[in-house]
Order: sequence, then C-alpha cells, then structure tokens
Amino acid sequence: MTDHVERNVQAKSPGGPAPFGIAKTDVIRVLFVEDDHDYREALAGDLADRGFSVQGFADGASFLEALDAAAVDADVIVLDWSLPQTSGIDLLPQMRRRGINLPVVFLTGRSLTKNESLAFDRGAIDFIDKARGVDVLVKRLRRAIEAARPVDRLPIEKSIVRDRLELRPNISRAYWNQIDVGLTIGEYNIVHLLASNAGRYVTYRAIYDRMHYAGFIAGSGDHGYRSNVRSAIKRIRIKFRECDPQFAEIENYMAFGYCWGAPTSPR
Repeated sequence: MTDHVERNVQAKSPGGPAPFGIAKTDVIRVLFVEDDHDYREALAGDLADRGFSVQGFADGASFLEALDAAAVDADVIVLDWSLPQTSGIDLLPQMRRRGINLPVVFLTGRSLTKNESLAFDRGAIDFIDKARGVDVLVKRLRRAIEAARPVDRLPIEKSIVRDRLELRPNISRAYWNQIDVGLTIGEYNIVHLLASNAGRYVTYRAIYDRMHYAGFIAGSGDHGYRSNVRSAIKRIRIKFRECDPQFAEIENYMAFGYCWGAPTSPR
C-alpha cells in the first residue's frame, strides 16, 4: 500500500506582516506530488515560510484517491516527473479526465527539452528545474496561478457568443454547438483571446503570453515559443473537431499568428 496524504503544511502567519506581501487570508494552496520524502517535506516547509499551504502526496495513487474522495482544495498542482508506477506526465491526463482543471506545474530534475515540450503539449502551465531553487519556484507559482485565473475577473460577467461558440468566463469553459469542448484552462485562455479579437490576427507572442504569463521563456532560440503555440492550437482544433468535424474557425497567418473567424485585414 502506498503512502497516503502527507501532513498538511499550513502557511505561517505570525503577528507581523505576511511574507512577500501576501494578505494573511490570501494563502496559496498547493497539491504537491513527489516521491522523495525528504525533498517533499523540506520544500513544503520552505513554501509554508513564504505564505503557502502545501498538501503532499508520495505517489499518483494516493493523489488520485484524494481527488476521487473530493478531499482536496487547491489553487495549483505541482508534479514531479518521475513518480513510482504512474509518472507525473501520465498522471496529468488522468486528472483532466476526472474534471480537475487546476493549473499544473512540473517541478523536476529531468529538465530535458523534450520533456518540457511534452509537458506543455499535455496542458501544463509551467515546467521548472528543481535546481532553480525555492525563490524562483515561488515567483513562477504565483504567475502560473495568476495566468490560470479567468481572463476578466469582474464580479458578474456575461457569456461571450461568437456564432456557434459560447465562452463562459466565470467557469472558464468553452462550448461549441452547446457541447463542452473540454479545453484546459490554458487552451480556454487562448480561445478567449482569439474570440475576443475575432477577425483580427493575434501574434504568436501574445498567444504564448496568454498560455503562461508575460515574458515566459521556453523553447529553443528567440522564436522557440512558436512551436509551443502551434502545438496548443493543434490540440484546440482537434478538440473542436471532435464536436464538429467541419470546424475551421482558427486561421493561421504564417510567421505572425492566428485569427478567430475570417480576417478583416491581412494582419
């Protein structure tokens, strides 16, 4: 029997100001799946010192068991790549099939480019080398959570309708012909960006920033991020075509970006 849920490490809130300027009630809740007990405990403590609450799991089985029991409540999921029995990269789609759409960040010592690319293809919002240290991790977790929030956070927001497309920003869901397309949060944010600019091309860089956050760097070379954008658009098109084989709303302008619907100008 695998280890079950580790102790829940709560953010420390002594009498003074909360660390890094966070309000005492604004605790970021993390689900952390890592099989190295000592590393898991040490990092959970470091994050708690910086205003996080961490619930740790030793493997994918105990994590999925907690999900099935609705025993988790979190803002972000942090996965190790190499886990016993079910690897982190294979755990991610199992979570999605269970309807868990929280942002996923990979924290791994296996920082190979092919692993990074696969993580983004599967819908992760970030991929971080363990060697970067806890301070970098804290900054990128905050950015990942911010990027995964609904694009517009007004108290009441109406649905956005573009012909057969309906976007519901309050729950970050996209519907085509009244069918839930099944987009991840990152994919939803891309469709929201494109549909909000229907008829106008949106640059690769703007799409990439919406996938992650402004200034995020990944891929090889100055324009390496474009391959990640193309992969994301490919996944989005596939999901829409599962609802409607005739779907053709996303057009590409070579070396520039993408457009929702018929473009009103060349760019």
